Amino acid sequence: MPETMSGLEAALAEASSPTWTQRIRAGRDLASFAEVPEAGEALVGLLLDVEDTAVTRQTAEALARVGTVAAMRLIALAVADADDNQADWLQTGVCDAFVGPDGVPDLAVVCGELARDPEEAVRQGATAVSAWADDTRR
Repeated sequence: MPETMSGLEAALAEASSPTWTQRIRAGRDLASFAEVPEAGEALVGLLLDVEDTAVTRQTAEALARVGTVAAMRLIALAVADADDNQADWLQTGVCDAFVGPDGVPDLAVVCGELARDPEEAVRQGATAVSAWADDTRR
């Protein structure tokens, strides 16, 4: 089995852990697999974690740092389903990605692509994420 797949499987297992620190690690580890359907499903669950806002925040930051269309689409989907508290922590996570030393990809370009997504929830979420990115850069 290729090492990346064993890493993916281990992270998928951690995503459903009762321990919040393991779920955070899963969010970080799964972010680079955002285009893999099983990982995407687990990541949306972590973005909308009902037990710990740190999981939401750290997963959103990890996905924003990846910055691909697949990664940002998952954040947009989560934003569409988030309650106000979850949305605040999603926003904080996305904004955290901007203050790191590595910077992040140009999320405005990615959100622009997502604004044309066939799924309305993705379009709405991408609009919110784009606004967060704009506010952070000011």
